Formats: sequence, C-alpha cells, structure tokens
Amino acid sequence: MKRGGLTAWAALLPLAVVVIVAYLGSVLWTLRISLSSSRALPRDDFVGMEQYVRLFESERWQQAVHNIALYGVLYVSTVVVLGFLLAVFIDQKVRGESLLRTTFLYPYAMSFVATGLVWQWVLNPESGLQGAVQALGWQDFQFEWIVDQDMVMYCVVFAGVWQGSGLVMALMLAGLRGVDEEIWKAAKLDGIPTWRVYVSIVLPMMTPTLATVFVLLSMGVIKLYDTVVAMTQGGPGTASDVPAKFIMDYLFARSNLGLASAGAVVLLLSVVAIVAPLAYWRSRVSARGAAA
Repeated sequence: MKRGGLTAWAALLPLAVVVIVAYLGSVLWTLRISLSSSRALPRDDFVGMEQYVRLFESERWQQAVHNIALYGVLYVSTVVVLGFLLAVFIDQKVRGESLLRTTFLYPYAMSFVATGLVWQWVLNPESGLQGAVQALGWQDFQFEWIVDQDMVMYCVVFAGVWQGSGLVMALMLAGLRGVDEEIWKAAKLDGIPTWRVYVSIVLPMMTPTLATVFVLLSMGVIKLYDTVVAMTQGGPGTASDVPAKFIMDYLFARSNLGLASAGAVVLLLSVVAIVAPLAYWRSRVSARGAAA
C-alpha cells in the first residue's frame, strides 16, 4: 500500500475507534441493560424479555406510541404535500424567488426548542392567539387546543409542519430543477394537463428525492422530543407524551434503567426498519446501474 493510502487510513482510525467503542459499544450496553432488572444502578443479572413485556403493557408507553403514530402520519403527509406545492410554486420562476426560498426555509434553521416555545406562546389561551382575538372584541372566540387532551397533538403537528415544510420545499425544488425542459415542451405539444405531468412523469422521476425526504422526516418523527418538551411538557397529563420523552423520564426522573433501555432498543429497531429497506433499494439500483 502506498504511503498516501496509509496516511488516509491513519486519519480515519480515530473515527473508526469512536464509532466502534462509543456508538456500537453503547448500543450493546443498552441492549444488555434492557435484559436485566436494572433500576437506579446497572445490574449484572438476566431477566429475559421482562422489561419489554412491562414496556408494552404500560399504558403510558401505549399512549406515547399512539401519539407518535398520529404525529407521524399527519406530519409526514402534510409536510410532503405542502413542501411539494411550495416547490412547484417557486419553480414557476416567480419574482423574489430568493426571498421566498429564504422565508420558507427560515423556520428549519430554528432549533426544535425555539420552535416549541414560539408555538407554545402562540397557542397559549391567555397571551397567545385566543387572547389577542378576544382583546379585539370577539370575546366568544375560543382556541384552547394546547390544553385540550384530545387536540394537543394536533398543536404539535402544526409546529412540526411549520418547521419542516421549508426543508422539503428545498429538496423538492432541487429535484424539480433537474427535470429536463424537453419533457415540458413535449407535454405541452401533446396537450397533457400540467397536473398530469407532475403526477405521471415528474413525481416518478423524483423517486430518489422522495425516498430521501421520507427517511429524513421519519427520523424526525422517531426523535421527536425537544418540541414536545418546550410546548407541552408531555401534557396535559400524558396526552402529548412521546416515546423519547418516556425514555428520558424513566432514565432520569424515575431511575429505571432497564425499562428506559428497553424503550431505547425499540426506537433503534424502528430506525433500522426505516433505513434498511432504503439501503437495500439503493444497493439494488446501484447494482442495476453497474450492470447496465
């Protein structure tokens, strides 16, 4: 091996050590703890799947899973549709395109905590939207979703959509700009409606972009924590609890390492279930491209 190659491998060695020791080691340690009866301190015993049974029998965990499923469906579908429509709008070469791109993308530059605090203030029944409208004279106006157990998750969805749509818009716009102009000219000559071109031609061509968007948004759903804590603290009650907050509460507040580790392993498996099919699909596409 040439000297340059040895230098490159030597430069990568610290990163490889960190990945193996810190990341893989922590994953294995978490898995081991989830199979023990550990509480405040780790225990070197083995109780099998007892912690996982307790986890899935927990009403709070069931509530958290229900909330994250509701959030995921509404958030991903809404952000994809809204982001695509914004990208289509900007792709029409409108005036002030740079300003519009910056405006739509700005919320994504904010931290999740800042987003949660902004929407917590906006939706606050006393000092937010409801209070402002009532101060204008509409005393009967009511908008108390953030303190309503049945509606609070929709408030979290609002915050997530507001923050994430700009990123999807930017990714979709890059995909749209990669579509050959000759396709649009041919469609116009054939008299194909614009919406049909987008649905039947453009979107299938943007499959890699859509796959990337789906994975990024899905990762955001699984990691949802900061926004919920900043907006609602998981309340009212546990109405807006999510798996990540469940894990953090049992890890630090309730000192239950075993149950928290079991929840963390379940979240990790959720990530693998999303990423693995995409990695397999990309490898098949690369193999077909190489064969061709």
